Amino acid sequence: MHEVGAPDPKTGKPDYEAMPMIGHDNTSERYVAHWIDVFGGRWSETLGYGKRSGDEIDLVFEYPDGPFHTDFIWNTKAGTWRWHMTQKGADGTWHDFADMMLVKESG
Repeated sequence: MHEVGAPDPKTGKPDYEAMPMIGHDNTSERYVAHWIDVFGGRWSETLGYGKRSGDEIDLVFEYPDGPFHTDFIWNTKAGTWRWHMTQKGADGTWHDFADMMLVKESG
């Protein structure tokens, strides 16, 4: 997967870019995600771990500033993935971070 954010109006370059690497570890029977992005090594050293349940893969990253959930939900009919992210706030409650639809790039 290659994530590229919307272009900055001033520079024309994206504010965010990431190359997440997601795979399945057969020994531990869980998914492992390594999120490499423009925020540098401190954030990229945290691995996400998760399980699949039906058409959903739920990953948890234990970042230095708190836990972060990344869920991928497959929609068989549409052939798309819903990408839903939530973050635990300082007050202990979970908040939506982003909710996107992933589609295959044509070309």
